[in-house]
Amino acid sequence: MDWELAADEVIATCGGDAREAVKALLVINASLEREVALWAPAVSYGFRRGWHRRKRGTD
Repeated sequence: MDWELAADEVIATCGGDAREAVKALLVINASLEREVALWAPAVSYGFRRGWHRRKRGTD
């Protein structure tokens, strides 16, 4: 991913205001953290740590 381009796009979406872009990204991050908190109890500890085996024939 081109992080410079992504940053430019976020700032442009916020009318060129870098402070508003940061605030928008913080809101999105908080939303993603809430989503992870909802799903985390449903996922086993081993799976989260990468202790799972892939089914044969899937990559």
